[in-house]
Amino acid sequence: MTAGERTTNPSLAPSSAAASAGPRPFGGLYAGNARSVMARGWRATRSTNWLVVVSGFFEPIFYLLSMGLGLGALIGQVQTDDGQSVPYAAFIAPALLAVAAMNGAIYDSTWNVFFKMQFARLYEGMLSTSLGPLDVALGEISLALLRGLLYATGFLVVMQALGLNLSWWALLALPAVLLIAFGFASVGMAVTSYMKTFQQMDWITFVLLPMFLFSATFYPLSVYPQGIQWVIQALPLWHGVELVRGLTTGMVDLGMLWHVLYYAVMIVIGLVFTTRRLRALFLD
Repeated sequence: MTAGERTTNPSLAPSSAAASAGPRPFGGLYAGNARSVMARGWRATRSTNWLVVVSGFFEPIFYLLSMGLGLGALIGQVQTDDGQSVPYAAFIAPALLAVAAMNGAIYDSTWNVFFKMQFARLYEGMLSTSLGPLDVALGEISLALLRGLLYATGFLVVMQALGLNLSWWALLALPAVLLIAFGFASVGMAVTSYMKTFQQMDWITFVLLPMFLFSATFYPLSVYPQGIQWVIQALPLWHGVELVRGLTTGMVDLGMLWHVLYYAVMIVIGLVFTTRRLRALFLD
């Protein structure tokens, strides 16, 4: 971004309201204009990266068709950890829904943020305007959240068409996946702010793949040894899978609030670390 772009781009230039406002409640950290960061990112994605966004939608659907319907025809019914028997496709579909939300959010908040931070130097230009680090963090995380929402909404429609939503509680699956996407996007951007090379970014995939395979995505938690179960229950994706699976199958209880609390903590930690890191990199 050139100096001319910084002053002529209306989405990044300080508004007259921001310029004339009094002291900010968060000092220089937040100008209340995260929407401009999100709007800029959405326009860029819509004009150049839309094919990448669309392609990410089909990955969980392919898993559902090949394993849920194909392998599910051989497996039949699966008994969940709560003792309920459900078709195998209905068992893995909510897990793949959580995965869709995670992938949409994490890829937007990691690789896209890495490029903007290390090569485009976009955040340096943004922070030279009235925007603060929290504006940038919230804007980028909201953009990742939107991508996760698009993936999850499309996948939920596919589930409904295939008859895999077994309860009216499934209507709450959409806000649940928003929470999941928010948690992963917050932490994803925080982690990316410490990355310097593409080799370091490969660690993100290294972490995501085993979490995808072992978060009770394709098998009940009870099939694993007790020690492995404890490790799985510490993973963020497991909490998302359990939350969405409980809603789509109707197995709802107060214990699900622990999953919500887990993601609430993720969101707070991610926002705090991202804001501090952006401030340290570009303002201090």
